Amino acid sequence: MMFDWAAQPFFTVVITFVFGPYFAARMATDPAAGQLAWSNVGTISSIIIAILSPILGSVADETGNRKHWIGFFATIKIVSLSALWYAAPGSSLLAIGMLIVLASIAAEFSIVFNDSMMTRLVSRESVGKISNIAWGLGYAGGLIALFFVLLFLAGSPTTGKTIIGITPLFGLDPATGEDARVTGPLAAVWYLIFILPMFFFTPDSSKHVPIGTATRSGLRQLGNTLKDLVSQTGLMRFFVSRMLYQDGVNALLFLGGAYAAGMFGWQTTEIGLFGIILAFVAIFSCVIAGYLDNILGSKVVVVIGLVMLIAATTGIISTGLDFTLFGLLPLAPGDSGGLFGTAAEKAYILYGVLIGLAFGPVQASSRSYLARSVSSEEAGRYFGIYALSGRATSFLATAINSGLIWLTASPRIGMSSLIGFFVIGLILLLLTPYPADRGEQQ
Repeated sequence: MMFDWAAQPFFTVVITFVFGPYFAARMATDPAAGQLAWSNVGTISSIIIAILSPILGSVADETGNRKHWIGFFATIKIVSLSALWYAAPGSSLLAIGMLIVLASIAAEFSIVFNDSMMTRLVSRESVGKISNIAWGLGYAGGLIALFFVLLFLAGSPTTGKTIIGITPLFGLDPATGEDARVTGPLAAVWYLIFILPMFFFTPDSSKHVPIGTATRSGLRQLGNTLKDLVSQTGLMRFFVSRMLYQDGVNALLFLGGAYAAGMFGWQTTEIGLFGIILAFVAIFSCVIAGYLDNILGSKVVVVIGLVMLIAATTGIISTGLDFTLFGLLPLAPGDSGGLFGTAAEKAYILYGVLIGLAFGPVQASSRSYLARSVSSEEAGRYFGIYALSGRATSFLATAINSGLIWLTASPRIGMSSLIGFFVIGLILLLLTPYPADRGEQQ
């Protein structure tokens, strides 16, 4: 559970709410070009993760040891994040984008190995509760890190003060983006410190198989597993369903902050507060979902969450500066002053709350859905395929978004493509048995 606490600030502070919007809105020449570049970073990351995750999961099954792999990728992640300090306005988007790619793939590969340990450490009866609480704990970690950034590091470019009226710590200069750039080293230090309990106190196993032998055997076992999936219709349907809706979740989290920055001109403070609202809601929704998962099952929790995400994404793309629901509900165009001063911004926040309620349980209960459907001996390769299913077409989600923005110069039209991933994924999930290894039985 502490692994989730350690890992989440990277996604919350760097990817979604602070550095990502800074990359899109301030490093690029204009918001549309910035969102296109940021979307391309997500596409490249997703392709690499999709190709290598199943292979690494299968190798982990053969070696038995997960911690060595997590440590290796932790090193890559920490170094890459630390280098984001040099991402000043005017820096090479390509160079900084590649640092994000390295950090993203290292983070995702570590998650594969951590998740595959669950089936050996947690019973099937309690895995749903533990998975959701751990996910909520991760959001709590991200929330604390985000609070720290907003209160003590992120200053207004005009006043130079944080939201509590102090000069940013360490002499950070908001005008040159140092308050956003520092989130990379901050997430790196956080990860380094809080990943240690997992290394010190969580039991691991090792078959003492040489890496070369393990790789050959792992690839062979992965091939057999992929062949078996053809006849395991329940698991296959789950993976395809999850592939689609998780791609929508990934793209929504990856692009949402940059989308708001482009539409409303939000700076680090506004986007950070928006992130705090989402994370705060997500913590409680994950705790509640953990108990519902044990009572109603993982499938019901995921279905409810997907319906909420469809409604929220539709609301976001239906909102303009003076309307929502595609113009059916006009909004006052004036700004009342202060943070989130327009009616459109307040509507966006309401849709964001709906996302906060849904996206944590959707991901946590999907994890417990699979954990209840596979054995501990094959967990590595199946969680590798699980990572593949979460990334196999996520490059398509961001690529479609990029293509639509390029064709129309409209980020709203680009974001609308995400709804299709949620809807099709939901339909397939409704046709999937629970647990997924029950074949065609319901």
